[in-house]
Order: sequence, then structure tokens, then C-alpha cells
Amino acid sequence: MLLVDDVTLEGDTAVGHYHVTGEEFFLKGHFPGNPVVPGVILCEIMGQCCCSLIKDELPGRTPFYAGLDKVRFKNPVRPGDTIEIRGIITARRGLTFFVDAEAKVDGKLCSKGSLIFTLIDNK
Repeated sequence: MLLVDDVTLEGDTAVGHYHVTGEEFFLKGHFPGNPVVPGVILCEIMGQCCCSLIKDELPGRTPFYAGLDKVRFKNPVRPGDTIEIRGIITARRGLTFFVDAEAKVDGKLCSKGSLIFTLIDNK
């Protein structure tokens, strides 16, 4: 389930976009007659974008969420919106990465939080 249309690195910041078409499976029942991107999906969108920051560590490994801290949802994301995601690594401990991320639509903050990823070797 790819939830990023594009990602670029601007220095130490990942910048990505995802356009919500309205056809996504997660909008079907969330909510009938008033579709809104679920918060957990916004976290996944931010996470997928931010994994580009650790791309050099990914071969042979899979990133897993190890935690979400201080996640907040400020404004809804609806079909037709294009989400801009920004993320930056704030700390690293071995193969665990701490990232601050935010998602905006038209410059308006929709979600933000601290994401924690751990890389696990593929079997």
C-alpha cells in the first residue's frame, strides 16, 4: 500500500506529497457521506515519506514502527486534497530512528508527531 506520490530530500529534510483521490479503500466507510482520511493513515503517509531519510540503511531490512509520540490531528484531510509531508531525523540509536514529521494541506497543519522506526533484518 504505497501512500506517497513523490519524495525529495532537501538537505536533512524529507519532503513528500500524496494526492487523496477519493477512491482509496480507507475512505469507503470513514465516514459515510463525509469522507475523511483516518488518523492512522496520516501516520502511515508521514512514515512512508520519512523512510526516505534512512534509505541507505534499508537494503536487507524492513522499517517497523516502534512508537508514535505526541501525535496530534489538527485539521481533516479530504478527497481532492494534496498532502505535503515534511520530516527530519532528530536522533538515532543503532538501527532505531527518531523523526519529527508534519503533514499539511494548502499550508494548513493537519497532523504532526514524533515517529520512531526500528529496522529489522529480512529473513
